[in-house]
Amino acid sequence: MVLPERDAEASELPPPRPAPGRTARRRLVADRLARVVVAAGGIGIIASICGILIFIVIEVWPLTRGAQVAWQGVTPVAGAPLVAALVDEYRTLMVGLDAAATLRVIGTDDGRVVLERPLVAAASGEPPAPEEGRAHGEPVAVTAVATGPAGRLLAAATADGRLLAVPVRWRIEHGEAGREVSADLGETLRFDLGTGERPLFPIAVALEDAGGGTAAAVAGDALVVVRREARLHLLTGEVTESFASSTQPLADEVTTLVIDQARRNLYGGTAAGALLWWQLAGEAAGAPQRVVAGSAVTALTLLIGDRSLVVGQANGSLSIWFPVRQQDGAFRLTRVRDFPPHPAPIDLLSPSRRNKGFVAHSVDGTVGLYHSTNRRTLWRGRAPAGGARELVLAPRGDAAYLTSPDGVAALAIDNPHPEATWKALFGKVWYEGYERPELVWQSTGGSDDFEPKLSLTPLLVGTLKGTLYALLLAIPLAVLAAMYTSQFLHPTYQRYVKPTVEIMAALPTVVLGFLAGLWLAPRLEQFFPALILAAFTLPGLSWLGGFAWNRLPRRVLGRVPAGTEALLLVAVLAVGLWGCVAASAAFELAVFGGSFQAWLQQTTGLTYDQRNAIVVGLAMGFAVIPIIFAISEDAFSNVPRNLVAGSLAMGATRWQTVTRVVLPTASPGIFSAIMIGFGRAVGETMIVLMATGNTPIMDWSPFNGFRTLSANIAVEIPEAPVGGTLYRTLFLAALLLFALTFVVNTVAEVVRQRLRRRYARL
Repeated sequence: MVLPERDAEASELPPPRPAPGRTARRRLVADRLARVVVAAGGIGIIASICGILIFIVIEVWPLTRGAQVAWQGVTPVAGAPLVAALVDEYRTLMVGLDAAATLRVIGTDDGRVVLERPLVAAASGEPPAPEEGRAHGEPVAVTAVATGPAGRLLAAATADGRLLAVPVRWRIEHGEAGREVSADLGETLRFDLGTGERPLFPIAVALEDAGGGTAAAVAGDALVVVRREARLHLLTGEVTESFASSTQPLADEVTTLVIDQARRNLYGGTAAGALLWWQLAGEAAGAPQRVVAGSAVTALTLLIGDRSLVVGQANGSLSIWFPVRQQDGAFRLTRVRDFPPHPAPIDLLSPSRRNKGFVAHSVDGTVGLYHSTNRRTLWRGRAPAGGARELVLAPRGDAAYLTSPDGVAALAIDNPHPEATWKALFGKVWYEGYERPELVWQSTGGSDDFEPKLSLTPLLVGTLKGTLYALLLAIPLAVLAAMYTSQFLHPTYQRYVKPTVEIMAALPTVVLGFLAGLWLAPRLEQFFPALILAAFTLPGLSWLGGFAWNRLPRRVLGRVPAGTEALLLVAVLAVGLWGCVAASAAFELAVFGGSFQAWLQQTTGLTYDQRNAIVVGLAMGFAVIPIIFAISEDAFSNVPRNLVAGSLAMGATRWQTVTRVVLPTASPGIFSAIMIGFGRAVGETMIVLMATGNTPIMDWSPFNGFRTLSANIAVEIPEAPVGGTLYRTLFLAALLLFALTFVVNTVAEVVRQRLRRRYARL
């Protein structure tokens, strides 16, 4: 009878507890698992950041690599040495002209002659019967040659005073057998200079696609310029030619001539060391502009775009010249930059058709590869064969060919980023068309002959400018608001204020940028005097509001919870701001004569852009305030209460306690908040992209726009060719942002630790 009762009591007892060792083991396993997960997460984050950094460095590293240049040997070519030559972009064929006025198309790999024809017998306007000298097989001597701008023609002057030009076009076809390249040699054109049989030297020729052109030559002591116009009759198909020539006496011995593709400018060099510049705007060439260059000019060429003139001289010097506007508005040919001189006179120059690069050859066999914009010597070496007659750079800039009696020597070039140097990326560069060296970012232009301007300095200045104006608004408002919320505001309202401010951080920046660019910017332009008026009146109204609050009877103040006076200040500020907007027109009329923008232009010389730094400061400050406020409020709230109570017990006022005890103790956290806000502002993209106008200028004025590194990456990266100089420069901008935030965060942590140790004893 007793056993059932004991069984019933036993069934009502709780289940036995596990052994203490088993519980401790479970907690130990859970702790270890949590430690492993946390450590893995931290290591994963660090590894991701390091991986991103390594990827960026890998993309940027090729910018620091120099040109890889090597001679590939000499290919023998049958016949006389070529004195002028052109190469197709795939380096398959070469069209050359020898001293006997014979055109030959040869293969660049094996020197095999594909096509051969005489230059003189095919000339337009020549009688079909051979001439007397040619009838007996006597060769026609060539006294001067030219390849023409853009490498589209071969021209030659003969000993009997004729000037002939052959347009050259390349045909590229892709079929089942692969790519086939052929040379299309046009009809030989003759320019009648009216000089009889006097020899011509030097010459310069430029042709139009329609068949017209301009030729210039020196005959004796005179310069002759001939314009050839070709008109096609639409019904008969007959081509009518007309010539207009002008002759100008020369005081100096001209050694070389070059003409631009537009046939507007003719340049010449003299044996006396002077440069001559004729402007061919009218029917006849006017008097040339003469500038002293130094020793005798031995070679001239125009870089792509026909603005920069490369000058080689008898003393081996190489220099770049282009027209620069003077104070009187006139343009003068100016020496812009020099390269290291060659040990012997420069005799051959060939420009690149892709960038502002060129190759130069001196009579001692020295060959150099250069880039004009950044004054960069990419490579220098010795030619494998002597007696060079012609130097031609391939259209893609990946090879150069040197003709000599031994054959054709090929120079392989691997030079993907000649524009990138530290000076070009961060220093001042004298660009074409500018009056002085400047810091400019302009990555693209309207034509292929555009000179890229890739200075990152305006973007770096724009980044710091936008950050500065944003923090000027965000730091005082966020820190003081955090101080007031934590130390003065009634606890009932604290529960609403802090979450509300933190919700502001969730607002998409694209929305802020949209509102700033399309709504705030035009209204700020209209009511900018109201902003100036508010800057002076709102602080005074706040002080008056506080003064009036303190003057209220004690029985009234006793019924209002402490800290709710902020509602009165909000109302005062709202009314004051409305009053400033209402009085904006009257204030603008009284102080600025009715137009602030006109007054600003006339008084300070500054222009007011609608999308300027002030708009960005207001919009980006609105985005940064929640971050600084939240962290600063936590720093104020985490100050030990015993410090506050002790200060108040010693007789200090609330304000004295906050400024002398709470603020120093919370300063490490406040400093961290400011630095995090700085990093947030530096990396902001959408607001500055939509509200600044994206003008990369070097100006700290708050009334104009700017462009930041992050916004520049967002704008340029969709149009940047993968692997190109612009593409890698944008990665360099990203690396700058990475380094900037890393340095700022490191300095911030060091300062925070020092402040923490300093005020830890309070």
